[in-house]
Amino acid sequence: MFEKEYKKLMRRCNALAKKSEGHTSPNPLVGAVIFDDDFRIISEGRHEYYGGNHAERNAVLSAKEDLKGKSIIVNLEPCSHHGKTPPCADMLIEKGFKRVICGLVDPNPEVAGQGIERLKKAGIEVIVGVLEDECRELNKIFLKNQIKKEVYIAIKTATTLDGKIATKTGNSKWITDEKSRAQVQKLRNKYDAILTSSKTVLADNPSLTCRMRGGRNPVRVIVDTNLSTSPEAKVYNNDGTRVIVLTSKKNSNFPSHVEIVVCPSKNGHVDLKYAMQKLFEMKIRSVLVEAGGTLNKAFIEEQLPDELIQFIAPKILGDKAGINCVEGFKRDEISSCNNLTMVSTKILKNDIMVVGKFKF
Repeated sequence: MFEKEYKKLMRRCNALAKKSEGHTSPNPLVGAVIFDDDFRIISEGRHEYYGGNHAERNAVLSAKEDLKGKSIIVNLEPCSHHGKTPPCADMLIEKGFKRVICGLVDPNPEVAGQGIERLKKAGIEVIVGVLEDECRELNKIFLKNQIKKEVYIAIKTATTLDGKIATKTGNSKWITDEKSRAQVQKLRNKYDAILTSSKTVLADNPSLTCRMRGGRNPVRVIVDTNLSTSPEAKVYNNDGTRVIVLTSKKNSNFPSHVEIVVCPSKNGHVDLKYAMQKLFEMKIRSVLVEAGGTLNKAFIEEQLPDELIQFIAPKILGDKAGINCVEGFKRDEISSCNNLTMVSTKILKNDIMVVGKFKF
């Protein structure tokens, strides 16, 4: 009946929620808007950081008028259990809301429709599924964590039009422009961890920090099968950021603040499936892979990544000896390619940002 109005308000919820990217993990991104029968917005709120108030509670606390008989729209089902905060469903009942609109049922087993049922039993009208696909995309990390108990993995690359990430000598600065690089910093702020290979550390000596204003450094994860990197490399700086090394060697001379995870070896390299499960057990819920073509290929070969984020610059290297964004696959037929489902394309300044979901 009010589909257009509900969609507009849900987009507002998602925009509010998105402001908290990088601060709520392992919790979801949630926004809430309270409104009256004329769709006048009374107040709004978002889950700002892990351990803080949920979006519904912040919206209620921001209201300057009586909320009895009002409606609230939220992109995820209100919780029904005691966690770090009391149940939001109980609060909405107590305040006398007449209608609750939500985008998604919470897959968390502690909620999973119980919040909705509690609201309905209290006589509150509940509408579910408004802009469900958009709400699902917003919380893709949380959903995979809850449903599969696995880390969400994205591969980020920056390439020329002909798919090269560097020249044959390893030179790559800079393929993409400053706007693309700023977008990468936003990604680093969003993901729990950034992962690279020992080969990249040895070649480029990157810092793997987040240089976005107001951002926070992701956990740094280095895949170093044979512990070939130097403890003096920038990634091991003791700057308060968690650092993890995934290796198949038991002995190391890294500083005490570096966490060493010994993994089984597979084909002479760290078993990536095992390593990703260990990261999940270590409370890491999302990983941004920023590595070379060999490690990218290894992730794809193991069917681990969920999406590819590729920044494409309008440049042609034209050298077949240049380094590809994915190295090592041997394909005789186009039909054997790895297929992706396109999610979005965005023109930045000169470059294009393409996001695709892997289909394994």
